[in-house]
Amino acid sequence: MFVVRPARISDIAALEALASVATPGVHTLPKTRAAITRAVDRSTASFAVQVDMPSEEAYMFVLESLADRSLVGTAAIAATAGSNGTFFAFRNDVIQQVSRDLNISHNVHALTLCSDLTGHSQLSSFYVRNLRAAGTEAALLSRARLMFAACAPHRFGDRFFASLAGVTDGSGHSPFWEALGRKFFRMEFLEAERLIEGARNRSLIVELMPHYPVYVPLLAGAAQAAMGQVHVEGELPFRLLSEEGFESDEFIDIFDGGPILQAHKHALRAFSSGLTRRVTAAADSVDGQKAAYLVASGTAEDFRAVLIDTSPLETRENVSLPETALRALDVVAGDTVLSVRM
Repeated sequence: MFVVRPARISDIAALEALASVATPGVHTLPKTRAAITRAVDRSTASFAVQVDMPSEEAYMFVLESLADRSLVGTAAIAATAGSNGTFFAFRNDVIQQVSRDLNISHNVHALTLCSDLTGHSQLSSFYVRNLRAAGTEAALLSRARLMFAACAPHRFGDRFFASLAGVTDGSGHSPFWEALGRKFFRMEFLEAERLIEGARNRSLIVELMPHYPVYVPLLAGAAQAAMGQVHVEGELPFRLLSEEGFESDEFIDIFDGGPILQAHKHALRAFSSGLTRRVTAAADSVDGQKAAYLVASGTAEDFRAVLIDTSPLETRENVSLPETALRALDVVAGDTVLSVRM
């Protein structure tokens, strides 16, 4: 059994170990001990602060195995992207070209540097050890962030997005970067990612990236083919987010052309399908029908989330939790929890 909980100072060494094996340029979790410490400190302060409206808060979670108390994953969610700057992305636009003399009218696909996502809440830093062999714990980690947002909606905006890694080869070369970003940054893709630590809100982006629309037909074929495509290690996160209610196509990442998924909160299952149920000490009914549910408790630093199998909750007012889940969630009979069917 696994539990998702806020990251602690005592988790820094384990988080550093996870970061050391993550593929460079693919995962946005902080890499160095100093960066991890800053992220955990910021998260701890964010959970502790009383929030009236979303601002610069960023919340970092860990996925912990209850069997041996080891950390097997981490993920984060920021109250507002670009809270200390402006979040930049490429917007997919269509520009109409018309020549009355030649009687020609056609549409051209173009990319426009924009800050449209600034102020939206951002999911990031998703990483699970042995990702390709991961099971339901990956879904627990990914969706728990949104369960936290549903438990404390005043801490977040109405719209959410996640930027996923685009296509790169085994050496970390990105065809989209080679065709576009390299021309303006004059450096390798991984070097640029290290320079800005995965952020998309640095002033040097607007200083160096083209300010005018980029006509897609002028890009190399490999770059065009990579646009909106996800890295192989991003396929699972992409599927999990899509199942939650996220959609892509409007924006892509300015560095590797990876897809940016977005959604209004009411389109997300954590908000639209959440069931508030009271915890009961009574034994679960045995009727042969079981379903998997993500169950969450707490709204700040006491937030916890687990997965359980139980009788369908849609027609019940209570939820019976096994002893391991009670301890993991730190709840007792009479407390309320938020549940969403997997």
